Amino acid sequence: MNASAAGGPTAAAPARKAGRNLPQAVGVGFGLGGVLVLSLFIRREAFVVVVVAAVVYGSVEMARAFRSRHLQVPVLPVAAGAVAMVPGAYVGGAATLAVAYALTVFAVLAWRFVSPPAASGAPVPTPSVRDVAGGVFVATYVPLLASFTMLMLREPEGAWRVLLFVVLVVASDIGGFAAGVFFGRHPMAPSVSPKKSWEGLAGSFAAGAVLGAVCLPLMLGGSWWGGALLGLAAVAIATLGDLSESMLKRDLGIKDMGDVLPGHGGVMDRLDSLLPAAPVVHLLLIVLVGS
Repeated sequence: MNASAAGGPTAAAPARKAGRNLPQAVGVGFGLGGVLVLSLFIRREAFVVVVVAAVVYGSVEMARAFRSRHLQVPVLPVAAGAVAMVPGAYVGGAATLAVAYALTVFAVLAWRFVSPPAASGAPVPTPSVRDVAGGVFVATYVPLLASFTMLMLREPEGAWRVLLFVVLVVASDIGGFAAGVFFGRHPMAPSVSPKKSWEGLAGSFAAGAVLGAVCLPLMLGGSWWGGALLGLAAVAIATLGDLSESMLKRDLGIKDMGDVLPGHGGVMDRLDSLLPAAPVVHLLLIVLVGS
């Protein structure tokens, strides 16, 4: 759950406006960050395994959430597609990713064909087209977008590209959370996420621009202004991703996608900002520092 625009319309105490167990969330966040850095720089293949595990679990979380609205997402072909797309993108690049995605879409359709609503255990039978659309949405939103981190990873200095990508999204999260908690007064999208404020969004943009301007030259030898633009773009897309999942959760009538990560919610509550930002950062890095 990206807090990039956190903060409510009233001047409540920071501890109350945080809306979560902050020490617990920070501890889990550091743990996740440690796993990411170790897997990136000790053995890249370990990072691929970590991403596959997160993507499969996140896909299952989304399928469970959709089930609450009697939408039966074909979980097995989506999970199999994740196992194919993520390593395929790392080993074979964009062409392999495209083939794996196309086969996943076909597998979702075929699985739904051989598993009609009456046999799926759905409380209320649903049209096949809805289930197929839900499966294609999950396959696109989770494993396909996550696979762009693998395209970054296979580039020269790929581990640094992925780390920079994560740093920018996390900077958006932390900067927006801090600014929203202490200065948030004006709701940004009250119908979707009442705690998000324009002040929090400004904090996200400031943190992203500063970290981008500092980190791109240090990590990849790019220009400071290119890093600032990269940070601004990452924050914009990450915020839209967070708001999109908030809208989805509101429609589904749930607060979090899961509860496996104390202080954060589910895996998808951590991926919601990272996923849509991945292809944008990948493309901009190719423009700014080459491939």
